[in-house]
Amino acid sequence: MLEALTAGALEDAATRRETVSYSAIERLALEANTPIDAWTALAPTSHIRLIAEIKRSSPSKGALAPIIDAAALAEEYAESGSDAISVLTEERQFGGSLRDLREVRERVEVPLLRKDFIAEEYQLLEARAHGADMVLLIVAALEQAVLERLHEFAHQLGLTVLVETHSADEVRRAGDVGARLVGVNARDLSTFELDRALFGSVRHLIPRDAISIAESAVQTIDDVRAYRDAGADVVLVGEALVTSGQPGETVQRFREVK
Repeated sequence: MLEALTAGALEDAATRRETVSYSAIERLALEANTPIDAWTALAPTSHIRLIAEIKRSSPSKGALAPIIDAAALAEEYAESGSDAISVLTEERQFGGSLRDLREVRERVEVPLLRKDFIAEEYQLLEARAHGADMVLLIVAALEQAVLERLHEFAHQLGLTVLVETHSADEVRRAGDVGARLVGVNARDLSTFELDRALFGSVRHLIPRDAISIAESAVQTIDDVRAYRDAGADVVLVGEALVTSGQPGETVQRFREVK
């Protein structure tokens, strides 16, 4: 599944490249506003930090929420205290788009994460050009040399990189590239099975100077509290917010966890 998602994302990027060349997207990226300092926004504090995600659907559960106006939802997240916002831009399985990212950027001033299956420099340039401050690199989808190259290129663009892991070995690989934001996703993207205990089992391997981010398996405030107790600095939450009917209030309740 992960290979298919990454291949699909690359195919879609190649299609966009037929309209917007590499040199053109590079120019747009360099002309874009300076990215917001996501590291500072997510730095550890007395309470849990929260990245709220705009998520319409997923391969494992199908449609979650229609989200006609992604920017309006982002505003509600930001006004409710979300420390950053994740915008899914993958089209085939998650129903996102770069248009969502661009429109959200026009409406909020908190750091934005382009969440997609990124495997080449063109996608990083797109992220910067459309207003992202952060990008996702998934260890399981990338050879180590490619991970290192993309991680460095993203930093050259001024982007903060969230390096996502799914095992102890992948956490070590994230550390080897100097990742400062290390995410542990409870959902195995090869099988889409959940392991809620994964974060706690690998937390000690995350470098001390890195921000630790728990991803997936968050439905209730007790889930947030469990991740906090296990050492998470930040939680990334999508499904629980978009299906709650009260995304702003849910953000507020989750962020109260100390």
